[in-house]
Amino acid sequence: MNRTVRRTAVLLLLLLLALLVRATWIQGPGAGALADNDHNRRFALRRYARPLGDIYAGGQPLTGSEHTGSGPLAYQRTYADGPLYAPVTGYDSQLYGSTLLERLYRGDLDGTDTRMQSPLDVLTKSPGPPGAVMTTIDPAVQRAGFAALSGASGGAVALDPASGAVLAMVSSPSYDPGLISGGPGAAAAWKKLSADRGRAMANLALREPVAPGSAFKLVTAAAALEDGLYPSVDTPTRSPLPYTLPGTRTPLPNEDASAPCRNATLRTALRYSCNNVFANVAHDLGQPKMLAMARKFGFDEPRQDFPVRAATSVYPTSAMTESSLALTGIGQFDVTATPLQMAMVSAAIVNDGRLAAPYLVSEVTDHGGRPVLSVPRGGTSQVISPQTAEQLRSAMETVVGKGSGAAARVPGAEVGGKTGTAQRGVGNSGNPYAWFTAYGRKGDRQVAVAVWIRDSAAARSEVSGGRLAAPVAARMMTAALNH
Repeated sequence: MNRTVRRTAVLLLLLLLALLVRATWIQGPGAGALADNDHNRRFALRRYARPLGDIYAGGQPLTGSEHTGSGPLAYQRTYADGPLYAPVTGYDSQLYGSTLLERLYRGDLDGTDTRMQSPLDVLTKSPGPPGAVMTTIDPAVQRAGFAALSGASGGAVALDPASGAVLAMVSSPSYDPGLISGGPGAAAAWKKLSADRGRAMANLALREPVAPGSAFKLVTAAAALEDGLYPSVDTPTRSPLPYTLPGTRTPLPNEDASAPCRNATLRTALRYSCNNVFANVAHDLGQPKMLAMARKFGFDEPRQDFPVRAATSVYPTSAMTESSLALTGIGQFDVTATPLQMAMVSAAIVNDGRLAAPYLVSEVTDHGGRPVLSVPRGGTSQVISPQTAEQLRSAMETVVGKGSGAAARVPGAEVGGKTGTAQRGVGNSGNPYAWFTAYGRKGDRQVAVAVWIRDSAAARSEVSGGRLAAPVAARMMTAALNH
């Protein structure tokens, strides 16, 4: 046998072996993945042959199943108040697969997870009775946030600071997942929703981190107090005015040119949102200390799953110029955050410096309502000392009681907050982002919230966290504390 024939034979043998390995994998380890693939027609026929289990909030089902006839896809998903809860449930579509909780728990909801199957079901590879997913969402808080954001584009999150339970997760504008569940109109609805890169289905509470602006000054203040740069929120700082960004000739203006920001205390600086103070604090502390504090609050966490994955909120890790470092102290340059992240900041402050990992699902039950999975929580970490948390709460109360956060007041409750108005676009050419993060306490109840407004009908001169975002936070806190 000559060399060419021998090489050809070896090559063909290797190809045959590769084919056999691939076929064996498909029939063995890969069989489950292929069976559950959204594009597998058999998966759809099996999944929609009977009703699915439901996702719940406050004891009420957010989802349902509608009998569509005698065809192979006998049932399709329905949604109660679809636009209100779409950021929580996601969608389940006969044509386009599923997202969020619908996807993460689809095995429990269609009975194919082993938690829902009897031993006989497992042996015969038959689905068991579908289960149910219990969320931590408080419908009253969810409705309050959604109604308050109506007409604007943005997101909001409310947390129970002690446990980390997500009480509300709002995105506006929203969409009705029932329109794409199935049926003759699903394709047209999907095409409409997919326009503009699917922006109509974006989850603005979790998936679009942007500059938090002055709301981030809480993190900067926490770093200054924990480091001992300033021992108290009432100690005068070393903050010149006008303040020139280090290494440049560029002055950094304050929003209110008449505010008493020269050498202001941290309390006064938070009340009047003095850029010169917090830019100087960040520069004096240096990047390593600022980065360490931001990470304690949850920034730069690449896998923030609760169990839905949120986009990573970022404090820059690469080398920065002195001027860029100063800008991070006021939540600009490359600092980005989601409403979830900024709600976590307020949650840690009101919880005596302890940050409880957020969670959205409390348990999964079988068809009889018996718990089959108590979802493990992520635990609690001490972000800042109780003394620092107490001082920050005192300063945040001043922001609401005497400063720009007055619109967040809740009658009969202790409320502390921080406004933010973040630059947007090249050279601040776009309308700013409006932010507000806060906590509220009343009796034995407490809540932490964050609201971000991307676009609204307000004129550019009227865009601020105090005017636009604080009233949304007030309505959500009122619902949480008085419900």
